[in-house]
Amino acid sequence: MAAMRGLADNPSMPATTTRPRLAVYSGTFDPLTLGHEDVVRRACALFDELVIAVAMAHHKKTRFSLHERLEMASEFAAGLDAARVRVLPFDGLMMDFCREQGAHAVVRGIRNMADFDYEVQMAAMNRKLHPAVETVFLLPQADLQCISSTLVREIATLGGDVSQMVSPGVAARLAPRTLQA
Repeated sequence: MAAMRGLADNPSMPATTTRPRLAVYSGTFDPLTLGHEDVVRRACALFDELVIAVAMAHHKKTRFSLHERLEMASEFAAGLDAARVRVLPFDGLMMDFCREQGAHAVVRGIRNMADFDYEVQMAAMNRKLHPAVETVFLLPQADLQCISSTLVREIATLGGDVSQMVSPGVAARLAPRTLQA
């Protein structure tokens, strides 16, 4: 019976301190959608701390500035546990950012097989760059899996209703950017 006791049960073993399990959820978030928000909530249930890493995205032409994207993410994060969720900008390699933050994992939202194929390739490359960081794939709720920032931007630009795809604050930011007649 004594052989089955764990290390924590053995008073002769020194106590070890464990760091909080920190994950990074990165993206352009142009804009932050309800699907993104759902992935954040799911990640918060799995990790002690979460960094929402908003990419500067030099390789993309974004509709919203980095400052605006950080504001949208921060507005959403304000409704979560402030001690556990931070919003930070990042530039460069995600694995370098993870190293700087002391991350244990990267969280990626997967909506479909096309996302999965791309994200598996990225996860494999990230593992080569920083083997200590795991990639965790999370599925948003089924009714949110069809939402992408690209489609939200396009629908909003054409004057469509995006209220079931983004928070009211994000929808308000999208409204003034629709096409002028």
